[in-house]
Amino acid sequence: MTVLITGGNGQLGSELRKLLDEKKVNYISTDSKELDITDGNAVKSFIESLNPDTIYHCAAYTAVDKAEDEGKETNYLVNVEGTRNIAKAAEQVGATLVYISTDYVFDGSKQAEYTIDDETNPKNEYGHGKLEGEKIVRDLVTNYYIVRTSWVFGEFGSNFVYTMQRLAETHDKLTVVSDQFGRPTWTRTLAEFITFIVEENVEYGTYHLSNDGSCSWYEFANEILKNKKVEVAPVTSNDYPQKAYRPKHSIMDLSKSKELGFIIPTWEDALKTFLSKLE
Repeated sequence: MTVLITGGNGQLGSELRKLLDEKKVNYISTDSKELDITDGNAVKSFIESLNPDTIYHCAAYTAVDKAEDEGKETNYLVNVEGTRNIAKAAEQVGATLVYISTDYVFDGSKQAEYTIDDETNPKNEYGHGKLEGEKIVRDLVTNYYIVRTSWVFGEFGSNFVYTMQRLAETHDKLTVVSDQFGRPTWTRTLAEFITFIVEENVEYGTYHLSNDGSCSWYEFANEILKNKKVEVAPVTSNDYPQKAYRPKHSIMDLSKSKELGFIIPTWEDALKTFLSKLE
């Protein structure tokens, strides 16, 4: 079995490599220097020569606010055209493609949990790009998994947990948005899920995967810093304007993933385990 990881040095890609090393699964990992996914000919040639059975497409442009202006073109090139190149090549060699998507494909106006089949309506450029990637994968690839996730944190790269910890070292009080709700996702849980669906050969299609339970960013920050000497105060989204629109209520329904028999830890347990590993 030959496995290819795109974006192998990113937040999820690095976690996935670590997990596959533990599983003693051989893989080829690329980053943008080794494989420019926006270069269709390079992608076609690379994937044809490697002939992988599985491609974990973790490469993405994730600078959500920059995607609104200075990074708009890059967002489109990487998340749309790059995904198109990977999808075409995956289908050509008959590989299973795992595409990582986002809760930002939804507008956040629904008060209940978003199901797999709910109407998508992205409100920022990043969400538009990732949704276009989803459509490309569905249109071009026979054997695919689309996995939507949200609020990702983990050992590698920059994320909300590290940001809160860093700010707590230099501030007595932090203000965090309390009117945006979602599900935090530990990269370890996500990596375990995407390898699980491939190894178990579950039904192809779209899945939602985050840690169980939900919270606001304010509640998430409080849990991260509960053992630190810092005050965390709630503010509204209006008090903390950002270039890119953030969904107010992007809690995704996990029932389809749970029905596979995959055990999903709560976000509190995932965070606790992650923080203990950092210590």
